[in-house]
Amino acid sequence: MNVLWRERRRGSRSVVVAISVILLVTGLAGTAQATTPAGGQAAIDAYVKKYDHPMGSQIRKHEGTAQMPQTVNPADIGIMASVEGIDVSGHQGNVDWAAQWNAGRRFVWAKATEGTGYTNPYFAQQYNGSYSQGFIRGAYHFALPDVSSGAAQADYFSSNGGGWSGDGRTLPGALDMEYNPYGATCYGLSPAAMTAWIKDFSDTYKARWNKYPAIYTSTSWWSQCVSGDFSSTNPLWVARYASAVGGLPNAWDTYTVWQYSSSPIDQNTFNGAYDRLQVFATNHD
Repeated sequence: MNVLWRERRRGSRSVVVAISVILLVTGLAGTAQATTPAGGQAAIDAYVKKYDHPMGSQIRKHEGTAQMPQTVNPADIGIMASVEGIDVSGHQGNVDWAAQWNAGRRFVWAKATEGTGYTNPYFAQQYNGSYSQGFIRGAYHFALPDVSSGAAQADYFSSNGGGWSGDGRTLPGALDMEYNPYGATCYGLSPAAMTAWIKDFSDTYKARWNKYPAIYTSTSWWSQCVSGDFSSTNPLWVARYASAVGGLPNAWDTYTVWQYSSSPIDQNTFNGAYDRLQVFATNHD
């Protein structure tokens, strides 16, 4: 049994917890293996509940979901074509990929990592299972900028499922930037320092995979916490739970993906036709 030590912040205190878990995940796109944490299903559920922050969970907490739509019609939002997709984390467990495919979804990002301590114990089933079903899939990383450097977290993500290859079936890794689940909104960083942290992550990921990561965020969080311009390098994945995308974060004049709902699962729409999604999963930067 391998024991992985996790440090998690609770206000001004740091709590170190030993978790009995064996998790083997490669950084190469298309390959991942995970075994059950010691203690069986109850241990997995407790691990996920305590340490896994799903994409958008803190945005929904701070910005609300009152206008959340169940579906989006491309014509209603002024685009010619779109592709429906989802994102998942440990909270979804083993996903029924055939059912998601039959519901018309064609792409997915699965959470791989958080900070430099958490790895999703369901990542193998989610990442490889979706691929086997025919999905174009990728991995995402929930950032904790006050825990370690951007480079350290990009390396951790890359080595635990966040890799990329231009095979037309693998989405670029995504960097999840949102409200701090443990304290101050901007993790105690100034906008300039947060910009530097994101650039450190982005440049490290690009150096390893020859692809810039997509950046997931909300316009409100970004305007409070980041001062830099990533519009020329990083695709934007914007979260807004309403019938329209609304204003975009600083300097981006278009979005690549829009997360518009978390009901009954996190729902996203790609801004373009399916062939453009394939290009997005193929072209090197």
